[in-house]
Amino acid sequence: MTHYSKSTKRGIILFTSLLLVIFVTPDLIQYFRPKPEIKIEQWSNAEKQVTEKLNRESSFNYRKGWKRKHYSRPLSRFNPNDYSLEEWMALGLSEKQSAIVLKFTSGKIYSNEELKRIFVIPEELFNLIKDSTIYPERTKNLDRPTEYKLEQKLVAVAINRASLDDLLQAQDIAMFDAKQIIKTRDNFGGFYSLSQLSEVWQATPEKIAVWEKYIQIDPENIRKININTASTKELSYHPYISWNLANSLVKLRGQNGFYKELREIKKSVLMTDELYEKLKHYLTVE
Repeated sequence: MTHYSKSTKRGIILFTSLLLVIFVTPDLIQYFRPKPEIKIEQWSNAEKQVTEKLNRESSFNYRKGWKRKHYSRPLSRFNPNDYSLEEWMALGLSEKQSAIVLKFTSGKIYSNEELKRIFVIPEELFNLIKDSTIYPERTKNLDRPTEYKLEQKLVAVAINRASLDDLLQAQDIAMFDAKQIIKTRDNFGGFYSLSQLSEVWQATPEKIAVWEKYIQIDPENIRKININTASTKELSYHPYISWNLANSLVKLRGQNGFYKELREIKKSVLMTDELYEKLKHYLTVE
């Protein structure tokens, strides 16, 4: 056991006490020091600028959220038959939607019921304008009374090159269904048959019967994949081609060279006759 002299022990105690004073005293001073109240007048210019910027951004975001309503209420009562293209657009309709409304109102409408039947006017906008509309009195044909009907010409849409607005011109196709039809078409690269409409999300026989009245198949606008240059990954993007089939087609190409005829893909053990009949519309050897 080590023995220290009395002077050595005193030195150790003194040194330890000094260390404690050095490390503990600043914390004690900070703890008991009164905390001054900082007023906004005392902030630096930089701090003020940052705060003001945050307040402006917060206010802007609030206003932006408030303006999310897409449609506007008319400034005064109006006759829908007299509204111009620009005035319908000011209420929130697109240029194409406004043009379609003008086609209907060119033959005169006489009630909100008829206005509501114009399919491009969303319910949200109709609810905003219905209390501001005024209509002329319907003229009566005393010689041969006729029933007024709001009619729409049958729209023929070349589906493989149609935009969403083009498809919405077709009567009885809802916005949701139109979007799903376009999405399915883009995933395939185009439709080669009306029967493919059954593959649209939430399609029903009743809906398909309506769609078929307006949709025309334009096979010349189908987007095709060159199987002599496409990778396994690119081929597998197509809904009808699994990864295993894509890999098989690429391996066949590597073993036998470029495909000279499309039917050579039937050499893959994964290719069925039914699948080939579908894929022949989407693949090319050129």
